[in-house]
Formats: sequence, C-alpha cells, structure tokens
Amino acid sequence: MNLEPMPLFWLGLTLAAYLFSRWAYRRSGRYLLSPLLLVPAVLLAVAVPLHTDYAEYSSNTHLLMSLLGPATVAFAVPIWQQRALLARHWPALLLGMLAGSAVAIASSWWLTNALALDGEVSRSLVPRSITTPFAMPVAQSLGGVPELAAIFVMLTGTFGALVGGLLLKWLPLRTALARGALFGVGAHGAGVARAQEVGSEEGTVAGLVMVLMGLLNLFAAPLLLILL
Repeated sequence: MNLEPMPLFWLGLTLAAYLFSRWAYRRSGRYLLSPLLLVPAVLLAVAVPLHTDYAEYSSNTHLLMSLLGPATVAFAVPIWQQRALLARHWPALLLGMLAGSAVAIASSWWLTNALALDGEVSRSLVPRSITTPFAMPVAQSLGGVPELAAIFVMLTGTFGALVGGLLLKWLPLRTALARGALFGVGAHGAGVARAQEVGSEEGTVAGLVMVLMGLLNLFAAPLLLILL
C-alpha cells in the first residue's frame, strides 16, 4: 500500500495536537488550552506557512471525517441509557429544544442577511447549533457546504461553552436538568464536555439534549428547505 506523506503528516499532526491539548487542559484547567481552541490554532499556524487550504487539509484527513458515521450511530446509546430521564422530563426537554432550535436558526438567518452572505454560505450556517455528525448532512440537504458547516459548529460550540459557564453564575438554574440543557442546546459537543466538568448529571443531560437536538433538526431539514 502506497502511503502519501502529506496525509500522514496532517493526520499525525492533528492527533498529536489533540492528545497534547487534552493533556494540557486536564493539567491546567485553562479553557484556552482546550482541544477546541488549541488544536485549530496549531493547525492554522502550520497550514498558513505551508499554503495549505481547508479543502486540502480535509482531503488529507478524510479518515477522521469517516469516523462521524459510527459516531452518529453511537448517539443511540445515551438515548437508551437515559430513557427513564427522558420519560420523566420530556415536556420540558422538548419545549427547550424547540425554543433553542428556533432561536438558533432564526439568529443564523438574521446573521446571514446582516452580513449579506451568499446562499451557499448562509445554508451552511443554519445548522451551526447542532453537533457535527448531524449538522453536515443537514447543511448538505439545505444546499450548503458540509465542511463549512462543521467549522461553524466548532465556532458555535467553543463560544457557547465559554458563555455557558458565565451564564451559570448569572442565571438562577437550580437543577442539573436546567444546567445540562443549557449546554446541550447552546453548545452541543463542546457544551457536553463543559457540562461534565460542572457535574456528572449535568453532563448526562447535556449529552442527551445534544443528541435529541441533532435528531430534531435532521428530521426538520425538509421543512427548513421549504422555508429557506
């Protein structure tokens, strides 16, 4: 088997940067050293002098992208494990997810109009508030660019996890359900990691809400296509 050097280089660099940032974040607890911030910064610092664009990087690391399929299937596990929690609190969770999804989509559409973004970019921005394995097929079904949607998801998650931590200090959220849902609705994968640091129950709720938000938007994609 012929192994090209550049795919191996970018794949190795991505994995090494992730492992190092995870170690550094766990040691220091500083959000600036989290993989969501440090890994893109390292990759960008290397890609710019090498004149490597995102399309080339994505092509060289397609193996990592192929893992999104199994990750999507694995999302069924937390739903089954937390079925009792879902059965007890489904009205509140459903209402929160519908409100959060509506606000996210409306704010994305407003932002695209305010910045005069073209149709392809705007449709890639719409699913920014759901996790990547769901956001990419939703963006594709809307006529957007899946890879661009993944970038918007990462930026939204990073910002949402940071702001979510601040909101916990200002908002009177007394239950783990409310605190976890805050991160799961607004910051998907990054929010789940941040919620897990707050508490195990918060992390569980955030993970469950993240998965259900993704499924909700995936099934709503045909309706969004009509509306947009």
